[in-house]
Amino acid sequence: MSLQAVFAEIHPDWYHRADVDGCETALPADGLLQHARESVLGRRMLARWLMRDIGIGGELLAPRPDGAIAAAVLRWPRARLAALLRDVGALAYAPAIRAEVRREPVRQLRRALGNSYLLALDKQVWDGKVQASSAAHLRAELTSVLAGVQDDAALHALLDHQGRGELHAWAAQRDPALAEWVLLQYPRESPAAAHLPQQQVQFLHDHHLARARAG
Repeated sequence: MSLQAVFAEIHPDWYHRADVDGCETALPADGLLQHARESVLGRRMLARWLMRDIGIGGELLAPRPDGAIAAAVLRWPRARLAALLRDVGALAYAPAIRAEVRREPVRQLRRALGNSYLLALDKQVWDGKVQASSAAHLRAELTSVLAGVQDDAALHALLDHQGRGELHAWAAQRDPALAEWVLLQYPRESPAAAHLPQQQVQFLHDHHLARARAG
């Protein structure tokens, strides 16, 4: 993947920020942003904006002597990363998913999540032990989504948001470039609070990476 392709994956939300007076400032509108992504000088300006004004991208976009890009970009293209995030999010919601026994919600979970549903049920992967307050919060969030319109998109969004928070918390300590890559590909938001043990996130990270290498 070229550096140009990397910038193409960064969500436009990251080129906006609120200044100290609460007024939003932004880099170029869509047309100019596209031109900036396509030129060497433009990409340098975008990188400088992100690293200096937003405070993100120092690991992912930092120049490297050999001209290579961060390994996290090559290891985790969007589709592969999305699959990992869904699994991490489903596992993070395992306490709530396991507690749901009503016929229709279970049917929706099985249909919408596929193998990720089976992962959430697997106590050998994680025992699902969390504080009572966290368990109650997870159940309330899941119940609210399942009680809404029977649209899998809302459920997917809930789990993917949690997955991003969990993976970012783990990667911030072990692979800072991946932590930035996880954030920058999606709309700018506060990461969900993480509660998964780090060894479970490590397990899923390694599992998805090994499967990609084998395939």
